[in-house]
Amino acid sequence: MKKLIPLGLVAALCTAPFAAAHAMGVTGAVGVTGESTMTYRLGLQFDFGTSWLQSSTGRLTGYWDAAYTYWEGDESAANHSLSFSPVFVYEFSGESVKPYIEAGIGIAGFESTEIEDRDLGSSFQFEDRLGVGLRFAGGHEVGIRALHYSNAGLKNPNDGVESYAVHYRMDF
Repeated sequence: MKKLIPLGLVAALCTAPFAAAHAMGVTGAVGVTGESTMTYRLGLQFDFGTSWLQSSTGRLTGYWDAAYTYWEGDESAANHSLSFSPVFVYEFSGESVKPYIEAGIGIAGFESTEIEDRDLGSSFQFEDRLGVGLRFAGGHEVGIRALHYSNAGLKNPNDGVESYAVHYRMDF
């Protein structure tokens, strides 16, 4: 029972931002690491539902991103990760197409501490991201992003790994 209380608290904290979110989208991404390992990502994004610094040029907004990533490899090198990040987006003004840039820092948990010939040092990692893309009228989005995973030196070794991906989002 003692283990269920912290789990329930974590679940409540994780779902609280979703209750305030206004739009929800599903994303799919295909990427590659610097050493040519393929990555496949499936995620849910929940918009913040608010914007700041709104002007004729654009607006600052964002979303919560919860995702699963499969890191391809042979039987001993494949990996899986779950991540959760707040992502800030500057969306430029436009009628049917809105260019954007995004940045975020979140957390991730990996099944194994090894990817390719890199030792991540721990299953817990930080996920940093930078991306650019286009949002289309009708709730579709395409873009590219770079994701970096590292434990920020909390445990050695801390080799880290990057994934460069193309993604698609559909709102519903």
